[in-house]
Amino acid sequence: MRVSLRPAVELSYPPASSAPLALALLDPAEPELILGAEACSFDLTKPVTPTAATMFGPRGAALAAPDGPLFVADTGHHRLLIWQSVPSRDYAPADLLIGQADFYREGRNAKGEASAATFNVPTGVSATAETLAVADPWNHRVLIWHGLPETTNQPADVVLGQADFTSVLANRGGEPAANTLNWCYGVTLAGSRLIVCDTGNRRVLIWNEIPRQNGTPADLVLGQTAMTCRDENGGMGIDMHGMRWPHSAALCGDMLLISDSGNNRIMIWNALPNGNGAPCHHLIGQTDPSACEHNRATYWPDAASLNMPYACTAVPGGIAVADTANSRLLGFAQAEITKSGAAHRLAGQPDFHAKGDNRWQAPQRDSFCWPYGLTSCGDRLVIADSGNNRVIVARLAS
Repeated sequence: MRVSLRPAVELSYPPASSAPLALALLDPAEPELILGAEACSFDLTKPVTPTAATMFGPRGAALAAPDGPLFVADTGHHRLLIWQSVPSRDYAPADLLIGQADFYREGRNAKGEASAATFNVPTGVSATAETLAVADPWNHRVLIWHGLPETTNQPADVVLGQADFTSVLANRGGEPAANTLNWCYGVTLAGSRLIVCDTGNRRVLIWNEIPRQNGTPADLVLGQTAMTCRDENGGMGIDMHGMRWPHSAALCGDMLLISDSGNNRIMIWNALPNGNGAPCHHLIGQTDPSACEHNRATYWPDAASLNMPYACTAVPGGIAVADTANSRLLGFAQAEITKSGAAHRLAGQPDFHAKGDNRWQAPQRDSFCWPYGLTSCGDRLVIADSGNNRVIVARLAS
């Protein structure tokens, strides 16, 4: 008897001619800088040993200013890597670190108790010329430095989500409140405000002023009707109010954007809300407010669909989105943001209908494998290319 090895259902790419023309999101001259794993090297048998130049699944990175410093959440090694200025060459070693005794060690909270200079799966990073904030989700807290760190293992000045630097319980061991956090993966410094994606509590918290005291309560909550609630999608089903897996936040002019990755969409408010649980005004990634399927319930993506978008950031003339599970970046023009419109710029894939980690090949300089983190600084994007164990700094296309 002959046994057929042909799959029951064959999948083929949609014809390239059916995909709308994608303009380049990034400078076609290739990335300006790659840190961490070398491009075109892909050896799953080789352990990712911590050094000053290696990373393991980095999920966040940010430039404080065009010339640096550059901060990278080296998530799998439970540390923050710091380059005091933007390196002039690929794979350059970091200058400083926070979270481990030296560059060659790893382990949650440095294999000890939590402190003002340790991490447990650090993820989101946001930086300005004066302030650094890092989401430390498995310690259920956010660490803030007032004044950028200048020495290795310089302790944070403020902790949020906990009463002190040694406490690590989700929601402080109780129910959610304005001063607790639960798996907080995203953090954004937005002018005088601080925005935290409190992912495990399925909400976003906003502080109107960047806190200077430990455990300062938030001023506003989105995704829930009250600070004491943590229901998925706000307990009201999928709509314009609730969230399932908020992961990052960004301001684009007056607009607030939240990556609601669990519902495969970006939520958009026309302006910063002033009331708890305020509904968003627009969505990207879904046309129906009650829908949540990845790629709008189709296998192949298109220019308007998303699959677990973990990050978004403002860029000149619009926004960029890390469409994480499609291993691509999308660029949306300002005019399309409020129309639930389609992207017009693309990076990481040959066209809007393509997907696949590294385009189903070994890593290339212009490919991605689950890009989790995305921040901007002027005409640069800083991309935490987590599945490739690297961070990419690239100029935007003109």
